[in-house]
Amino acid sequence: MLNWIERRTGFLSMAKNFLTEDIPGGASYWYVFGSATLFAMTVQIVTGIALTFWYAPSAATAWESTKAIYANPWEHWVLALHYWGASAMIALVFLHLLQAAVSGAYKAPRELQWIVGVLLLVVTLVLGLTGYLLPWDMNAYFASQVSLNITGTAPIAGPFIQSIAQGGPVMGTETINRFFGLHVWLMPALLLLLVGAHLAIFRHNGAAGPLIDDRRGMRIGRFWPDQVFMDMVVSFLVFIIIMILAWLAPPFLDAKADPTVMFQPYPAWYFLALFGLLNLVPPWADVLATIVIPTVFLIMLLALPWLDRSRSRLASDRRLVLTGVAVVTLVIVGLSVQSQFSIMSRQAAAAAAAVPVAVPATTTAPVLATSSGAVAAGAMPASSAAHGASVFAANCSACHGAQGQGTPGAFPPLANNPFVTGNPSAVINVVKNGRTGPITVSGQSYNGTMPAWKSQLSTQDIADVITYIRTSLGSNKASPVSATQVAK
Repeated sequence: MLNWIERRTGFLSMAKNFLTEDIPGGASYWYVFGSATLFAMTVQIVTGIALTFWYAPSAATAWESTKAIYANPWEHWVLALHYWGASAMIALVFLHLLQAAVSGAYKAPRELQWIVGVLLLVVTLVLGLTGYLLPWDMNAYFASQVSLNITGTAPIAGPFIQSIAQGGPVMGTETINRFFGLHVWLMPALLLLLVGAHLAIFRHNGAAGPLIDDRRGMRIGRFWPDQVFMDMVVSFLVFIIIMILAWLAPPFLDAKADPTVMFQPYPAWYFLALFGLLNLVPPWADVLATIVIPTVFLIMLLALPWLDRSRSRLASDRRLVLTGVAVVTLVIVGLSVQSQFSIMSRQAAAAAAAVPVAVPATTTAPVLATSSGAVAAGAMPASSAAHGASVFAANCSACHGAQGQGTPGAFPPLANNPFVTGNPSAVINVVKNGRTGPITVSGQSYNGTMPAWKSQLSTQDIADVITYIRTSLGSNKASPVSATQVAK
């Protein structure tokens, strides 16, 4: 039967040619990252196809269908495998590129192989980004809104790309459908094409081998069975780790997306470094942190084979490149750790903060429901601005920042904002009735949703918080606002 198949297809000869690849220096666990990444991609494809059987992409059904998946133990298990498989795949792509950078495997004749690998990293990150929205819960909505608005700040093509991805002036069914199409069809198709190109170029050039210049007398190993065994061992360990994480830490589903409710989003771990970079720059430099620096970094990665002018792969000849790789890696890890602690601090502050409950406008003492559900009432603070600061911390800081610095692309800064210090009636109107749609502040674009606070805060609360932001944030030195003005 095998001979009959071979005469008609040639499959056996192709398999033999593939498995008999020579490996300079012999098989090694140092070479397993590529195969482990390919295995993680296979897990993602299989579990992703299964999830499309149960998921319904629309604003009315996305969260409900995801919740139904969570309610079924087996479906939830598949979703958890897909969730952690995505992290495993991105981590393995990072490690594979880092390995190639450290070993100098990007040098001639493997320049195009390196470029395809960098593009694979970009596509994998886009897959993670587009999949983040699909549950349509609170975190998915607000985190994706921030990423879309950051995209819109890019010069020239940014607004066009944002419009195509978002599918309208606000996020909704069109956004889910387009993210679903990107996540399920376009990006996987590009991923498979790039993986095919990467393997073809790899087979043409062969393995880079050990870091030695003189290869005379060097041992030659075989892909089958030695390297295949090592690849299978590591891939099996990767799968075990994914299963353990899926069992111990299955993904969490927040409440259904509601743009009128304030929420502190948290990015995926592979975007923490970008979030940390945003924390370090002033609001006017947001585009520098979100667009310019990542773009320059990507261009330098693509150009690394030509930036490295050394003729050898030896570490002694590539000290400058290896130092740069070490510094960049440490910066990425440091920014990620700093961002994680920053997000945890913000979430803890939001959870502990008091949330105002609607009270009659004539009430002189604000009634607050604490995070534990207890209700406390007290006399009005002597200073309206001091009370306004507590209202701001409990309700506004999650989006506009503790110092009123704003959230890039989504929520504008309140500090040093001419609108905030301008006509008080206009500010009162926005706070009471909310606002939706794109705006521009100091040349930066924002497209978040401001909820109407008139049913959640008393007249005095609104007057005090506006007084606080007009007189205390940044260099704001405008006139205070009274409860009478708010009532009118």
